[in-house]
Amino acid sequence: MPSRLSPEDQQKVEQYLSSPIHQVERKPFKPWLMMGGLLLVVVALGLLSRLLAYLA
Repeated sequence: MPSRLSPEDQQKVEQYLSSPIHQVERKPFKPWLMMGGLLLVVVALGLLSRLLAYLA
């Protein structure tokens, strides 16, 4: 899709986005860590629901 910006404005946008403050180095994505966290949350909520059912 062609840009709707003028060439001068497009150049300013590209210069802004290529500045060092916008080049943040990210850690690699770890899907197993996310799955472990999700499993931990599901187990904790399950235990909480059993505790509440026991107390009710």
